[in-house]
Amino acid sequence: MDLNALADFNLVATHGGFGRASRASRRSKATLSRRVADLEEQLGVRLIERGAKGLELTEAGQRLLSRTEGPMHEVEDAFRSAREAIGKVSGRLRVAAPLLFSQLAMGRLAAEFRQVYPDVTLEVVGEDRVVDLVGEQFDVAIRPNPRMDSALVGRCFAKDRLVAVAAPAIVRPEPGQAAVQVAAAVNAFREGEIWVLDGGRLLIEPVPVLRLSSMLMLRDAALAGAGVVLVPQSIVGKQIDSGELLRWGALEGNEVELWVLHTSRRLASPKVKAFVDFMGSRYPEGGLVLAG
Repeated sequence: MDLNALADFNLVATHGGFGRASRASRRSKATLSRRVADLEEQLGVRLIERGAKGLELTEAGQRLLSRTEGPMHEVEDAFRSAREAIGKVSGRLRVAAPLLFSQLAMGRLAAEFRQVYPDVTLEVVGEDRVVDLVGEQFDVAIRPNPRMDSALVGRCFAKDRLVAVAAPAIVRPEPGQAAVQVAAAVNAFREGEIWVLDGGRLLIEPVPVLRLSSMLMLRDAALAGAGVVLVPQSIVGKQIDSGELLRWGALEGNEVELWVLHTSRRLASPKVKAFVDFMGSRYPEGGLVLAG
């Protein structure tokens, strides 16, 4: 069924003739007549009788008009509403973000975003799995070091890196050629693992004394003097600045990029574009600093 032809039939029927419909729509009578004829051919019935006294709807035409006039007006209203919404940042925005970033940053960022765009309702889901943006109806995903995916576009808005830190009471080994064993609190750990710090100048062989499932637990264990830990720079920056923790060095070759991604640059909605720009504006220097 050609909805454009149906719309033209409704236009002609409600205006009572091709001439009036032509003047109202600024389209030629010939075009309107051809579209109505096409619709009649598709349906296999006569919808309009064209006589000397003017236009008259057949019984089939009256039935079609009575059943479609209201819905067609609703469709027109929907299109008009969509056109008017172009450029307006509004509606629900669903964001998927890593758990740690969600816990330490997204509450504040969500509140700040809504202060700028009060017509947006923001829904943030914090979890570490890779969500299906389309299938799970997310508008935006924040991901660390995302794989190249032609279906997703976006921008890197901040960078982080893993650093080894420990309480001041734990003596930092002197740089040397051999790896030095040090008591450590660890998360994911492989036997025989060596932490290569500061471009290879310091080699640490962690001896696990605690195995903890979150980076925040690792940070707190380090603050309590449990041993050296390997955590994102962003969650220990304040503790390093205050002297509560000492930075032993950055893990070689482990820079983390945080990206904000969506499904299509060409068709991105105003709310998605606004959120992408907002995230970039919150970390203008590229360095990630998290509270907590």
